[in-house]
Amino acid sequence: MRHTCGARIIGLLAIVVCASVLFAPAPARADLAAEPIGRVEPLSAPGPHSVWVSDGVNERIALVDLDTDDMRGMVDGGWGITAGVFTADGRIWIPETHYSRGSRGQRSDVVTSYGPGSLTPEGEVPIPAKRAINVLPVGNAALSDDDRFLAIFNMTPATSLSIVDLERRSFAGEIETPGCSLVYGAGARRFLMFCGDGAALWVELDDEGNAIRKIRSERFFDPQVDPVMEKGVRRGTTWYFPSFEGLIHEVDVSGPVPTFSEPWSLVSDGERAAEWRIGGRMPLAVHRSSGRLYALMHQGGPHSHKDPGREAWVYDLERRERVDTIELRNPGLTYLGVSMEFGQGWLWPFSRLYDWALSMTPLGVASLAVTQDDEPLLVTGSEFSGSLAIYDARSGQYLRRVITGNMTNLGIQAPYGGATR
Repeated sequence: MRHTCGARIIGLLAIVVCASVLFAPAPARADLAAEPIGRVEPLSAPGPHSVWVSDGVNERIALVDLDTDDMRGMVDGGWGITAGVFTADGRIWIPETHYSRGSRGQRSDVVTSYGPGSLTPEGEVPIPAKRAINVLPVGNAALSDDDRFLAIFNMTPATSLSIVDLERRSFAGEIETPGCSLVYGAGARRFLMFCGDGAALWVELDDEGNAIRKIRSERFFDPQVDPVMEKGVRRGTTWYFPSFEGLIHEVDVSGPVPTFSEPWSLVSDGERAAEWRIGGRMPLAVHRSSGRLYALMHQGGPHSHKDPGREAWVYDLERRERVDTIELRNPGLTYLGVSMEFGQGWLWPFSRLYDWALSMTPLGVASLAVTQDDEPLLVTGSEFSGSLAIYDARSGQYLRRVITGNMTNLGIQAPYGGATR
């Protein structure tokens, strides 16, 4: 029965795709002059509604302007999924891995800087060829709060941090962190890491990038009972990390050592009984000025923490309570950069049919992010979509879909004014 239903849905999608080809307007013809090779066009500073989106297939990161619905450029970070960190001067710093034969041969790891005026490399800093490469590089690199040092997480499987001095553009050294992984910014010279037993590691640097303090906290969660996801978000001096069962663990990094508040739940007892869970690849986003937390939710059993979401639940962080629910649409399908979507004129019924057909498939929302301006947009992406779905983050109203030029949209980064804190 399940196979029959799936076949019908696939057949319905095929009809919609064929209709899009039949009724799509014919492309206009134009005589274009030969374009010179090697020319670099200047790039204006990204606006508050610009996002960076990681492509899990083509292993690149694309800059998308959500006001003009244009993909403005892309950066290839070498082998593995590309993601960067952003300094307040508008630069993006990308840890990269390159092999002399493409996917094999001699390996070299570098941190490359790309300036705010173009997406061409400004320079690179060689680092030890041991940085961790994950399906989604959340927590693989972090900036100190003063933008001076960049920490890159290594795993060989021994764990350590490579420290890059961004001011001097040089490798400062390596810090061993046995049993502790991933890295998060936690102060002007401090970084936070997770340890396998549920504790946290506090790493503090001197002005040369050397470790002057490493403090291991008491255990603040039980990884055998309810593990904490690495996919945290930060507001001010507080990090928010979700657990598999929907508890939010707050980590305050304002003091000389991290402190931990009593966890609070995203779901009520009734919702937990109905198997509502947080899930997806990037399930949390926070709008810092308003204190609104967005969580990607679905209904599923244990170990479904990576399943895509169907709704975004909105929380007031001061009151620690839900204030809104946003029903999400699938970000949509694309083929060779063409959207399989209708929505204009007499083709409106096909648009509704398209949305209904997508809702009947296992496809869903894998990632979400929110822009940090006074008129924020909620942005969602999917592992199987070359489009983003855009919503008004305040009202929850669905606005439109935007093609990114990617094959998938796994990770979405929404820096504002350069920095992401």
